[in-house]
Amino acid sequence: MTFARPDHISDLDTLPRMPAWVTSARAETPEDVAFLSGAALNHLHLVLGREEVPHALLRDRLALRAAGACVAFSGRPERAGELRDAVHLLRSGDLPGPAGETYLAWRRAVERPVSVKALGRALPTLEPGQIATWLDAGRGAPVTQVAMVLEAVLTDAPRADAPALILADAALAQALGWDHLLPLLAAGLKRVDLRKHGDDLRLACHRSLVSSAVDAVRQAADLTRRAAHLKAVAPKLRAKGAGDAVEMFLTRDAVAPSALPLPDRAARRFCERLVDLGAVRELTGRDTFRLYGV
Repeated sequence: MTFARPDHISDLDTLPRMPAWVTSARAETPEDVAFLSGAALNHLHLVLGREEVPHALLRDRLALRAAGACVAFSGRPERAGELRDAVHLLRSGDLPGPAGETYLAWRRAVERPVSVKALGRALPTLEPGQIATWLDAGRGAPVTQVAMVLEAVLTDAPRADAPALILADAALAQALGWDHLLPLLAAGLKRVDLRKHGDDLRLACHRSLVSSAVDAVRQAADLTRRAAHLKAVAPKLRAKGAGDAVEMFLTRDAVAPSALPLPDRAARRFCERLVDLGAVRELTGRDTFRLYGV
């Protein structure tokens, strides 16, 4: 008798799934939307409390998604692959360009626990006092705070879409007691939503957070399975510095072989070995200047 080979992606489904009544419900009223966003965020909160979730990796991947949304809001054509290239293939002295700067801002925003200092590092063109003032603009329930912060920033700086969304996500993290910012809001909003005010903007934020929280839970489950597989195959890797290299893959959306703590040829072979083991994927489809990720 033969048995099917276990699939590491499906065999390690340990995280609680978002309830079907959240993912399939059609909200007809503002009260319905608010209820669903609260339920979705509560479930996401429970998932983020699980130790097996690769939190830094999840934040970095969601940062790419948020950056892509912000770049699209600005009318630029760059998408995920081009944003990855703009940041991960930079050489010393190179400038990442406007789209790359947006991606870098999101990556810096998720690296450290939420604070005015950390946000100032992510948004160096803003004064710490201004950041603190905008974060204090929110009052009331968490999503109400998010909408108020978003509106306050965009009222004072109408073209500052990315900073406004970063600060709004920071306000959400603080309201929910999360240590780190989790990029959620941008991916579920439309460009026209950023010009709304008051109740209309709050409703748009609720809708955005329903879809984004559902997607974040799915990504958390997928990355948890993939990270578990990478950890399982790690003992098979004999290269010197393999442990540090594996840790990079467990915390970053994408890694260039040149960034690994290995000689150039060894780094390329190391990445190819991980691909053969099904632990990482090549993300570009190119023969050269490749990037790899869990």
